[in-house]
Amino acid sequence: MTSPPPVHPIDTTQLRLAMAQMTSSNTHSENIAAVQGIARQAADQGAQLLALPEAAGLMNRDRASARQSVTTTGNDPFLAACRDTARAYRIWVQTGSTPVLDPPDERFRNRGHMIAPDGSIVAQYDKIHLFDVNLPGEPPRRESDRYAPGEQAALAATPWGLFGLSICYDLRFPHLYREYAQAGATVLFVPSAFAMSTGKAHWEILLRARAIENGCYVVAAAQNGHHADGRQTWGHSLVIDPWGEILVDMKQENGVAVMDMDMNAVTRARQMIPALQNTRPYAKPELPHSDALTNQ
Repeated sequence: MTSPPPVHPIDTTQLRLAMAQMTSSNTHSENIAAVQGIARQAADQGAQLLALPEAAGLMNRDRASARQSVTTTGNDPFLAACRDTARAYRIWVQTGSTPVLDPPDERFRNRGHMIAPDGSIVAQYDKIHLFDVNLPGEPPRRESDRYAPGEQAALAATPWGLFGLSICYDLRFPHLYREYAQAGATVLFVPSAFAMSTGKAHWEILLRARAIENGCYVVAAAQNGHHADGRQTWGHSLVIDPWGEILVDMKQENGVAVMDMDMNAVTRARQMIPALQNTRPYAKPELPHSDALTNQ
């Protein structure tokens, strides 16, 4: 790695973000090498924060094979490499996520971190919402068979404000992001590995909705292309501003996109559409009496 850049005073109203789009492999070593190259490019362009996609550390749906590589957070080589990278380039790193073990549960955790430029871990987040579905004529899909769900939302304190952490399928649960915004979050991270069909149908729409309804930036670094474990992912890593405008779409090109984010845009959007202030308590709906339903 090159010598770390000099430390300069931080303008908290401007964040230079680097967002990575990857085709992660089923080995830590390949993914670490890819991230190190991306971080070097980001640092050369003056980025202050690097955002990685879901499964940036390891993408391997074969549990028996993955079990040979996946280890605890303290021993995880990908997390250690990200911390070294943050220190080397004096850059914040949002690690996307990587599978880790969290005994005594034998299932993995899909875990992401926010790392400060000194290599310290500022926040840790385990993916809360897991994709379990039973469709007619198809075998059940149960992410919870492989992964234990997270139980705690996580905010990372940074010089630019509070940043909310989430992962992929969490995107379909808007209350999580509303609670982040109500707590003061200005940026929402949604590292993902969306499938082709759902990516085409829902990816952009849901991300823009989360930005608009909360007056937040949304940073969604994504996996892209054909992976070693046989999967294909949608790509289209996006940065969306608090008004819902797409600032960056990486389409299906891997690499790094660097851009400047005006943090004052959050205040302006929330002043124009004060949905967070206008929220009111209400009672949950009562179910009509069964007689009323049968008499329709």
